[in-house]
Amino acid sequence: MMESVGILVALSAGLLSFLSPCVLPLVPSFLTFITGMTLEEIQEGNQRRAVMTHALLFVGGFTLVFLLLGASASFLGQFFRHYEEWVARVGGVVIIVFGLHLTGLLRLTPLLRERRLHVSGNPAGYMGTVGVGAAFGAGWTPCIGPVLGAILTFAAAQETFWAGVGLLFVYSMGLAVPFLLSALALDRFLTHFSRFRRYLGLVEVISGVLLILLGLLLVSGMFTVLSAYLIRFTPDFLMERI
Repeated sequence: MMESVGILVALSAGLLSFLSPCVLPLVPSFLTFITGMTLEEIQEGNQRRAVMTHALLFVGGFTLVFLLLGASASFLGQFFRHYEEWVARVGGVVIIVFGLHLTGLLRLTPLLRERRLHVSGNPAGYMGTVGVGAAFGAGWTPCIGPVLGAILTFAAAQETFWAGVGLLFVYSMGLAVPFLLSALALDRFLTHFSRFRRYLGLVEVISGVLLILLGLLLVSGMFTVLSAYLIRFTPDFLMERI
């Protein structure tokens, strides 16, 4: 059951990363950059296959980076497995700090410096799109950095190596699926985004509060207790598959 709760946390973190103030507004720009098309051309839908191919490759690029980061964090976590209680507590403190940064109560200067890849022109074909996705995953620190750092810390506290890697895959999917849906229906995305824009700051604060709560659960050892409690509400047929 703990794995299931972890998956829910990672998926929610990925979605919140997508909704962050410096990712969501730039989705149309990413799409026009990686495809080499104008917004009008993408909205017309005449080259939908090409748009979706580039979108999938972009997603594949940052997913690969996140998996490598997750593998590194998970390996370190296994290395310190004999100190798992302290790994969870220290990790909880780190996650709380990330949460305070997102809420604006504490500003970490390194996370305010953007490390984007600045390139001119369009990427060189499909491999270029993969590279842009990888650069996004590796360097977009101001917005996804705190949430990604929290998930990496959470991954390091997992019981097995693959559980930690799996969390980063789920996190990637939380970020990737809405991006792909936006690429599939850009006109609807632009319509809904204009209504959602005013709530971007609130999303960032909510993300911070959730990270603080997760950190407190890890520091106090209550995360395991919460997972055990939630087992009571899990149907038997689901328990057999977990």
